[in-house]
Amino acid sequence: MPPTATRPRQWLPYTAAVTAGLVVIAGAFVIVRQRDADCTTTLEVNSSTEKAALLVDLAERYNRGDRSIDGGGCAQVHVSALNSGKATEALANGWANTGLPQPQVWLPTSSLWTGQLRLLDQGAGREPQTPDRYPSIANSPLVIAMPQPKAELVRQRGSLGWGEILGLSGRDGWASFGKPEWGRFTFGKDNPNLSTSGLAATIATYYAAVQRSNDLTRSDLANPAVTQFVRRIEANVSHYSDDSVDLLRNLAEADLAGGAGRTDDMSAIVLQEELVDLYNTGALSARQDGQEQGRRPNVPLVAVHPREGTFNLDHPFVVLPSADGRQRAAAADFQKFLTEDDQQKSFARLGFRDHERRASAELLASVGAEPTGGLTYFEPPDPQVVGAMLDGWRTLRKKANILIALDTSGSMQAPVDTTRTRFQVATAAAGKGLALLNSEDRVGLWSFSSEIPSRPKTPYRREVPLGEFDQRQIKSRIAGLHVEGATALYATVRAAHRELRDRYDPQRINAIVVLTDGKNEYSKDNELDRLLAEVTLDPERPVKVFCIAFDRDSDFATLDRIAKASSGKAFDATDPAKVDEAFVKLVSSF
Repeated sequence: MPPTATRPRQWLPYTAAVTAGLVVIAGAFVIVRQRDADCTTTLEVNSSTEKAALLVDLAERYNRGDRSIDGGGCAQVHVSALNSGKATEALANGWANTGLPQPQVWLPTSSLWTGQLRLLDQGAGREPQTPDRYPSIANSPLVIAMPQPKAELVRQRGSLGWGEILGLSGRDGWASFGKPEWGRFTFGKDNPNLSTSGLAATIATYYAAVQRSNDLTRSDLANPAVTQFVRRIEANVSHYSDDSVDLLRNLAEADLAGGAGRTDDMSAIVLQEELVDLYNTGALSARQDGQEQGRRPNVPLVAVHPREGTFNLDHPFVVLPSADGRQRAAAADFQKFLTEDDQQKSFARLGFRDHERRASAELLASVGAEPTGGLTYFEPPDPQVVGAMLDGWRTLRKKANILIALDTSGSMQAPVDTTRTRFQVATAAAGKGLALLNSEDRVGLWSFSSEIPSRPKTPYRREVPLGEFDQRQIKSRIAGLHVEGATALYATVRAAHRELRDRYDPQRINAIVVLTDGKNEYSKDNELDRLLAEVTLDPERPVKVFCIAFDRDSDFATLDRIAKASSGKAFDATDPAKVDEAFVKLVSSF
């Protein structure tokens, strides 16, 4: 039976939350009325971004209700939002520089983050803020999401494991299933340093390698057979994402435009179950005028559950040491409120399982049935093991061929503030981004503007040839670049794309990174449609274009079209203050 979904949905609040990604949802605070003079206790709650808008709604419902807390009186709940990883860092640093109220309750995506905070506190020699295990308010297991035809073919083979699904030979994977016309098997996953689902996917891979569901140890991580297993899985990654919601939005756009069942060069995406449900019910599709929600995709995704088990994102309810006695009483009542039937139904409408891991019939109808006997769950590893795992992943992850094209047109000389030009801000951010690349990546550098006296024949120059990553050489070449001329955007992307196709390495992610502050100003090559056709992704030799639109003069819409045509991504840094964050997100793709 194909997955279907029949229940009514509430879209806008959740869509706002998932769109926010890693960014703080500014102003996500509840404006409430006092019910009576006794309602003087304020409870500040900080939620992970993917459920923050729902928590705002539920807090409003709580504040309007006729509830009392132990000791008498009532409480008012205020909700703010911050990505779980950033919240972990903020709590470890006294909640400084967040611009958000100090929370007494923290609602991260996973208990993995409470473990990491405990590790940070212990390393700093202070009492842990999160020493315990905490109750869940909702759950969402990690799944391998595949377009329905591919999922049904995989399921015909019976119960398969992580390695058998994600470890399929990249080029011959679908041929081994009798579908050579489907080409390579690659999959998408989030970078585990930035994303809870990416971290959970990495942990699940290690558990599958040791064929256990608990007690993962540092000695396991050092086992050559384990590292070989993980490396084999990572070799089939299409590219790493900073936000799987963006992957799904792009997939929905392609599906509704006629590319039914198309995941570009990806056969699967590893993510939380709730996002599969949102995709299938149209929440991640673009809404048309007058529509409350987007159209459902022509080809739904199906959640495939690997044989060994999976990792659960448990959304814990954490009362922090900053809570006083009254706030602890308020927290206990709010936690009880969130697990009551009416509120649990609100979580279910957004694709979550309940606080006891039970899936509604509607959810299973949307994403696909569970295995007979239910799901097997991996236990969270010790926080020190998780840290060691991330350190090891940096060497095991798929490496990249990266060609950087840096805009050196005259407009980059414009001031950003009283002390810095656009070029100075952009190159400083580029330097920070280079420091995050892997030493085994291969990196080249081009500069581009238009023909200038020092470069009379072409609008671009190969400053550092694509080869072994020499961070010092690239930084030195950037420091010596001269800024002048117009912006030959299309000609440069076209030439860089041809160069990387000629230098294509099937064992690596092959990507072009374009940093520009403007739009195409080059009359010799002004054919956008021809460029889009040329950079359109070839699944057999995928070369992806990633763009950073720097400053408000950038033509972000066009850069976004170029990136999407190649199954890459455009990052909006039209506010120059965001360029550092944009580079971190971009580099997380490799």
